[in-house]
Amino acid sequence: MNAEKRRAIFARLAQADPNPTTELAFTTPFELLAAVLLSAQATDVSVNAATRRLFPVANTPEAILALGEKKLVPYIAAIGLYRTKAKHLIQTCRILVERYQGQVPEDREALESLPGVGRKTANVVLNTAFGWPTIAVDTHIFRVGNRTGIAWGKTVREVEDRLVRLVPQEFQRNAHHWLILHGRYVCKARRPECWRCGIADLCDFKRKTTLAEAGG
Repeated sequence: MNAEKRRAIFARLAQADPNPTTELAFTTPFELLAAVLLSAQATDVSVNAATRRLFPVANTPEAILALGEKKLVPYIAAIGLYRTKAKHLIQTCRILVERYQGQVPEDREALESLPGVGRKTANVVLNTAFGWPTIAVDTHIFRVGNRTGIAWGKTVREVEDRLVRLVPQEFQRNAHHWLILHGRYVCKARRPECWRCGIADLCDFKRKTTLAEAGG
């Protein structure tokens, strides 16, 4: 895919959704960090349902530490891997209190050193909470990048590195939100809905689907 076509794709995505953001509910950098930590292998809907009950009770590292792991578990028990996530969240809160005065550090290395926080989570926090032009590659972006030809790669990191290099600078701040939402609602894994895709004519995917194939 050439640079002109790639720019046209992001221009259309921007026109359709000028101010995209995460679907996780949050009001502070810590709430975002906690929500993203809980979202691994879980849906945003299930995480939002849990944090809707948890955050009014405890939405700071200090408050969650005071709550404790045993009392934290019931709030997040409907989320996959909840016991491991509860342990990691408590450990992360302790580090934030002891090393960072209870604040989420605006630093990649510091974020990635927190229990349960990997590169993708750090990218989400840096982008969404602090405005960095990072691109958090999840399964949706990995699929969309390879399927459309925007940025191919055999690994998540390869796709991320290519997106960082190839996405025009003016679109980098919102690129991962556009691609996640596009993969979640249009360019779906089993059957992409090409017939209603706003970038179908620019996409390199050769096996375009039609409304008739979907039974519409």
